[in-house]
Amino acid sequence: MRLGTTEIILIIVLALVLFGGGKLAGVGKALGRSIKDFKNEVKEDKDDDKGSQPDDQNKA
Repeated sequence: MRLGTTEIILIIVLALVLFGGGKLAGVGKALGRSIKDFKNEVKEDKDDDKGSQPDDQNKA
């Protein structure tokens, strides 16, 4: 099921009415920061995994 333009606009208008512009800006900022932190943790985890493998497995 896909959302059309009308449905997306309706969702945005309802969110603005319920939460207000200032509150939504804060939520968006927090969500962006959380996504950034998650990506950094995943990247660090991959880097740690590469460094912890024995040399025999790296050659294969």
